[in-house]
Amino acid sequence: MNADSRDIRLTEAVALRTAGRREEARDLLVALADRHPDDAEIAYQTAWAHDVLGLEADAVPYYERALAAGPDALGAEDRGGAFLGLGSTYRVLGRYEDAVATLRRGAEEFPEDGALRAFLAMALFNAGKAHDSVRTLLRLLVESSEDPSVQRYRSAIVYYAEDLHRVE
Repeated sequence: MNADSRDIRLTEAVALRTAGRREEARDLLVALADRHPDDAEIAYQTAWAHDVLGLEADAVPYYERALAAGPDALGAEDRGGAFLGLGSTYRVLGRYEDAVATLRRGAEEFPEDGALRAFLAMALFNAGKAHDSVRTLLRLLVESSEDPSVQRYRSAIVYYAEDLHRVE
């Protein structure tokens, strides 16, 4: 299959998924992934196709393959989406420590991505790290909220987020 054909088939598969024809999209993407096992973009789209069908366990190897291809194998938006998709999928599957590690990596690589940090907070909570979870959410709140009262108390929120048990 030449590059033009690969691109046409990938575009077709994404259009099928977008149009709600998810099974057809998944079938086409699995076939493409079999033909192009080192193609991070195809792996990412194949993972996504499985995820939207509720086939989280089947999505995992495709997400892992997409991320293993390295930081330059996907565009920034897709790479961030792959971290979020894999981390969220791990969390849904009860693989909380894997979820935390993946989402933390994603949040470090994309610190401006609030969704990664929100999903990281959920995974931290599931992993029994409630303090880290709340701290992550409080930091996200003060960085993303336009609420004047949150901004007025920003420094206090950040200060206490570091040690929620602090009494003064």
